[in-house]
Amino acid sequence: MKGIPAAAALFAIGLTTGCSVYRDATATRPPAGWSWRKVMSEADADRIRQWRRAWDDGLAPAKAASPAAIAADPKLFDPDVALAHALPPAGDYRCRTVKLGSQQPITQYFTAYPAGQCRITVQGKETHFVRLDGQQRPDGLIYMNTDARAMFIGVMVLGDETAPLRYGVDRKRDMIGYIERIDENRWRLVLPYPGFESKLDIIELTPA
Repeated sequence: MKGIPAAAALFAIGLTTGCSVYRDATATRPPAGWSWRKVMSEADADRIRQWRRAWDDGLAPAKAASPAAIAADPKLFDPDVALAHALPPAGDYRCRTVKLGSQQPITQYFTAYPAGQCRITVQGKETHFVRLDGQQRPDGLIYMNTDARAMFIGVMVLGDETAPLRYGVDRKRDMIGYIERIDENRWRLVLPYPGFESKLDIIELTPA
């Protein structure tokens, strides 16, 4: 398991010998009760430490490319807006992804996608977040951090895949971010330096 974070490697213990490679790489979650700091990989620890830099790298070119879109939603695009009660309650949500900045010259500096369907469920000590539709579907766990910020660790599910990869299998699919409440019944999931396309992803969440 060289190259896989120690925490992620632990999740693989006990998988049945002889299963397909795809099955071995999917579905296993961290042990219940682990903190987000214990779960995250070293690469994701570095990404989340640089959350402010990711805002700067993403927001500045997005403002230049689409000033009206940024100005039209000041709360969503203000990195310092954070209200109490950061953890969204269980339920169905409309989720809209906005990508700021670009990792490649061919990618636009501002891209806003149509809203889709997301769901938050609570089972015991686990709070699970998943996007239910679209070609890029975050899937992972939400962890309490402070009253003003919850943490998200998960993976990106792509295309017609039916199960998420296990966290730590593919660094570009691994996701880390934080959740803040920015208005009455409105939250955002902020993902610094995602594996694809942008410098910062923001997923707006409102109850369905």
